[in-house]
Amino acid sequence: AVVSTQSTGGKRTTENFDMLHVGAPCAPSPVYATSPLADGAGWVDVDKQTLQHRTFPNVFAIGDCNSCPTGKTAAKVAAESGVLYRNVRRVMQGKEPTADYDGYTSCPLTVGDDRLVLAEFGYDGKILETFPLNQAKPMWMNYWLKKEFMPPLYWHGLIRGTWRGPGTIRKALSLGMAS
Repeated sequence: AVVSTQSTGGKRTTENFDMLHVGAPCAPSPVYATSPLADGAGWVDVDKQTLQHRTFPNVFAIGDCNSCPTGKTAAKVAAESGVLYRNVRRVMQGKEPTADYDGYTSCPLTVGDDRLVLAEFGYDGKILETFPLNQAKPMWMNYWLKKEFMPPLYWHGLIRGTWRGPGTIRKALSLGMAS
């Protein structure tokens, strides 16, 4: 593949890849990027653990708009929503937020016919796999999850506010072996 990056000043180089996953660049919306809510890069400036704004304690942000150093994915929103729910509730009760977002995000990567790698990770690249098996290996089960299970989970769980990410499932399936 021929690549050009900002870090090389736009210089083109040829790189060999076994697999290349390219994501579209993300940019903050002008709606908040030019407001007092934004950090220097234009994202809503939140504490990456509590999701609470660094200046305005009554403001929280999840998803694509916030400054958390993670991918902008639906999986991120699901994991953040549980933290948001618990922390907003505490703040409304006059307490400090205590729930922490671990940076969870997920990228389901189709790598062949009926095969998918389910990349799940948190801050600093920490692996946060939901299932107690090597999800870096392409599997039909992961493909099935993406094709059949995740769409209803999105429409009937995430959108309705009842799916708050796989953290509880990950802890249950780890049999006490993970944090």
